[in-house]
Amino acid sequence: MLVCALLVLHFCLRGQAGSPHFLQQPEDLVVLLGDEARLPCALGAYWGLVQWTKDGLALGGERDLPGWSRYWIAGNAADGQHDLHIRPVELEDQASYECQATQAGLRSRPARLHVLVPPEAPQVLGGPSVSLVVGIPANLTCRSRGNAHPTPELMWFRDGVRLDGATFRQTLLKEGATGSVETILTLTPSSHDDGTTLVCRARSQALPAGKDTAITLSLQYPPVVTLAADPQTVQEGEKVTFRCQATAQPPVTGYRWAKGGSPVLGARGPRLEVVADPSFLTEPVSCEVSNAVGSANRSTALDVQFGPILQAKPQPQSVDVGEDAVFSCAWRGNPPPRVTWTRHGDFRVLASGPTLRLPSVGPEDTGDYVCRAKPGPSGLGGGSAEARLTVNAPPVVTALHSAPAFLRGPARLQCLVFASPTPEAVVWSWDEGFLTAGSQGRFLVETFPAPEGSGGRGPGLISVLHISGTQESDFSQGFNCSARNRLGEGGTRVSLGRRDLLPTVRLLAGVASAAITLLMAVTGLALCCWHHGRASFSKQKNLVRIPGSSDGSSSQCPEEETGSGEDRGPIVHTDHNDLVLDEEGALETKDPTNGYYKVRGVSVSLSLGEAPGGGLFLPPPSPLGPPGAPTFYDFSPHLGMVPPCRLYRARAGYLTTPHPRAFTSYVKPTTFGTPDLAPGTPPFPYASFPTPIHQRLQTHV
Repeated sequence: MLVCALLVLHFCLRGQAGSPHFLQQPEDLVVLLGDEARLPCALGAYWGLVQWTKDGLALGGERDLPGWSRYWIAGNAADGQHDLHIRPVELEDQASYECQATQAGLRSRPARLHVLVPPEAPQVLGGPSVSLVVGIPANLTCRSRGNAHPTPELMWFRDGVRLDGATFRQTLLKEGATGSVETILTLTPSSHDDGTTLVCRARSQALPAGKDTAITLSLQYPPVVTLAADPQTVQEGEKVTFRCQATAQPPVTGYRWAKGGSPVLGARGPRLEVVADPSFLTEPVSCEVSNAVGSANRSTALDVQFGPILQAKPQPQSVDVGEDAVFSCAWRGNPPPRVTWTRHGDFRVLASGPTLRLPSVGPEDTGDYVCRAKPGPSGLGGGSAEARLTVNAPPVVTALHSAPAFLRGPARLQCLVFASPTPEAVVWSWDEGFLTAGSQGRFLVETFPAPEGSGGRGPGLISVLHISGTQESDFSQGFNCSARNRLGEGGTRVSLGRRDLLPTVRLLAGVASAAITLLMAVTGLALCCWHHGRASFSKQKNLVRIPGSSDGSSSQCPEEETGSGEDRGPIVHTDHNDLVLDEEGALETKDPTNGYYKVRGVSVSLSLGEAPGGGLFLPPPSPLGPPGAPTFYDFSPHLGMVPPCRLYRARAGYLTTPHPRAFTSYVKPTTFGTPDLAPGTPPFPYASFPTPIHQRLQTHV
């Protein structure tokens, strides 16, 4: 194994010695500006052309490198020595160099030439003697100009001790070269620094020892001011005295007072008296003292105690349901006031501090929120400010009380709509259709703003559905009131209640009807008794003929005789009769001239109101009587009693009158008034009608 390794090494060395190769390659080099630079290159087993390149640019194949006056190639070419020399070195020579055997295709590793430029002596602005003010911070600037490379370091020294706290800044002129560098030393001199010498040194690799520049400090100082207030803590409205004291070199030449940066007119000298108010807490009082060198001032703020003052009111908020609502207000006071938040009308504290946050608000959070601050120690200041929260949510529709209505009378349905943002429209719908505004047939819709504060939810709308001439279906079906906005829709169902005559009206009508019925019954019985008692007096009965009656119709009381062969008209009993005779004396029983007695007709008016269409409201017809008989109206449900006999017909007939004075003592009853309806209910449309005046009738005896 050892023999094989030696053979391989021998052949390798033999092959290397026989082929071109580098014996020495250039290395990175650092030289000072103006010195000579030498970059070595040696080749073995090569006798061809050798050239150097600078940053990839060929310098040429000749040894003297024509065109490059400061460049040449030196060394024994027979020994393969091809060194590159540069003298004097300049900044432009700083580059990357390679040695190349072009015919053998060999290239050395690149070698970097660094050119060092030593710095010049630095300069201190304002030197060699710099005037400073005692106690006033000052900046000393040291600057190094030129194309020093690398960039020099600037340092400050005092009595051989380096000073810290300097800042460094560099300005570049072009790539690879610096224009100038400077360092700034900040110091606050004292009276002991007068005549002190400071040194600024520029040092770099090109000049390790560096170059120094010295300056001397000359000190002056403006007034040194102290300002005091007596007392420092005061109540609003109390007097305060400010005193300004100063020492200066040269002496003080004047005083100037200011408050919050604005001059205090008429204030001169080192003393100032004022009356404290809250502005002195945020607007300090200053005293400025001047001398020949300059001026200095001091300021102080009073600790003025005062009650809370509102600086920023809470602003109304409008947020969608589910979002957070945030209110803020600002109060100023000394000591700082305690700020609390409550809801209007509720004294529970919701939060303390300048901000109130209501997370995930709902419609129930709509309302006014109050930011309140208590008065200060002096009892002054404080108060409250409020802002409204509007929660944008789908409409909330509530049915308002609607008064019951009479059949075929007017009706009114109402609903209350709360919504933010305002609904696009309020819609009434029912089985037959819908309506948003205006009229449609029997229906009319009106929408107007709700009264302020209705429901405690802010502004709302009241929508009213008017119905003229109600029908049976209106009482059985429901009416929907709905509204929609961008967040959704809400609605409610409103029903129409039915209303009958009030109990009082019914009672009065029943009492009157009972009285009339009793009077009619007594009168009928009297007539029947008179008829039986005077049968021998006259066989022919006095008849009162009522025009328009049916001659073939009759109605008899149970006691009345039915054997007469004469046609008898219906016996009519009314609730009021105006039966007036033409002569005002007693009538004779028998009229030898067979004349006619003129009698006013009889009318029927029960004051029950109008029926639909303006006619007289009558009860349903009674089924009593034989088929084909005239229609009778049964008033018994309305009068509260059963009449003694069916004396009412649909048309006028004959009134049997055994004596011409049968009704002379009758007194006309008073008519009924309109019902006493509940407040807000439309007036009951039914009203009593005046008794119609019939044509005068004649009584044939």
